[in-house]
Amino acid sequence: MQSLLDFDLKHILHPCSQMKDYEWLKPLLIQKAEGAYFYTQDGKKVIDAISSWWCKSFGHQHPRLKRALLQQLDHFEHVIFANTTNEVIVQLTQQLLKLMPHLSHVFYAGDGSCAVEVAMKMSLHTRYVAGEKKKTQFMALLNSYHGETMGALSVSDLDLYKTPYQSALFDVYFIQSIPYVTGSDDPLWHDCSEIWPKIEIELLNRVDITTAILVEPIVQGAGGMKIYSPDFLKRLARFAKEHHIHLIADEIMTGLGRTGKLLACQYANIEPDIVCLAKGLTGGWLPFSAILFTDEINQYFYGDFASSKSFLHSHTYSGNVMGAAIAREVLHLLQEDDCLQRINTMGERMRFLMQEIADQTGKLQDVRQLGAIVAADIKNVCRNRPLYRVFQEALKQGAFLRPLGQTLYWMPPFITTDATLLELQAITESALRVV
Repeated sequence: MQSLLDFDLKHILHPCSQMKDYEWLKPLLIQKAEGAYFYTQDGKKVIDAISSWWCKSFGHQHPRLKRALLQQLDHFEHVIFANTTNEVIVQLTQQLLKLMPHLSHVFYAGDGSCAVEVAMKMSLHTRYVAGEKKKTQFMALLNSYHGETMGALSVSDLDLYKTPYQSALFDVYFIQSIPYVTGSDDPLWHDCSEIWPKIEIELLNRVDITTAILVEPIVQGAGGMKIYSPDFLKRLARFAKEHHIHLIADEIMTGLGRTGKLLACQYANIEPDIVCLAKGLTGGWLPFSAILFTDEINQYFYGDFASSKSFLHSHTYSGNVMGAAIAREVLHLLQEDDCLQRINTMGERMRFLMQEIADQTGKLQDVRQLGAIVAADIKNVCRNRPLYRVFQEALKQGAFLRPLGQTLYWMPPFITTDATLLELQAITESALRVV
């Protein structure tokens, strides 16, 4: 009988993978997952060091999230969300709107990339209704990443993902000279006034044609876990407001506690026009996303059907009640007294441990951290993918450390213990030394 792995490798195309790599680095055959670990069919215990692509914020099999899902299943699992509503989705919406009180409306979609698409369409739709025919283009940041669907890919600045599809993507201006920092102790964190005039000149040339600027607030994920100045974000938000440009905050990775605040926008004390949430919104239990937006934007969509104001974006699973039930409990967990404090304390510990590795091995540089994210870049950048080989070695030793190009990072679940962090440090250092 053909083995499960053999059948998988013959017939399944895995995400973000070159399948030829799987000839020498076989996929793990997962039997179960619990807490900060998952377990293979042969009994191997593996630390989920990247929270399964950043979504398992409260780990695997969290009892309260599981209970929320099971309780909802006793009532109904999904009903069309056009022309219906329910108590769960209303209560979730009430919780979400408390995150940023200036936002007054929510649209629900299926995943993060689709949330970004919805946000972009909302911005364009308002220009259509208002007759602002020139404002049709988007700006985003150097090194940005917003998803894999065509619109989200267009506003992403990573050629690795977008080059084959360039002919189908639209032009976007990517803001250069981003003031990157290693953390809140960097002077640029509080003041980027020397850099800003150069950036502002870039922006002024495009104000008449720009409908929105998209940002990953403070931390750029797939672009290499790069952290940039909150003062830059504050100035960018002010510029957008002054020039009637929407600011879209992609909080899909950064939001809901990951950076040590409920939303990373809070580091800059800004009020975006649109905020996108996904990933940790359900603690990684179900695909589910939310787009929060202002009443001003909503007014463009409200009127008689014949007015062409209706925002007719539709998802079969929009407002899925199982996702909403779990998200409601995730928000309760995040807002308990010591949750954010524990996240920040864990992050500081992670930075100390990663810095020890850098100091002791001499193989890493630019250690940076915010909330429960820590990252470093490998020295002596080369083309033979050294960190992918580190990933392979770490898997043998019991840690899932899938890197981002030349960047090694930890983004474990918030419930990860200090003992597990020490285990992760030991495996990471050992794998670096072996490779």
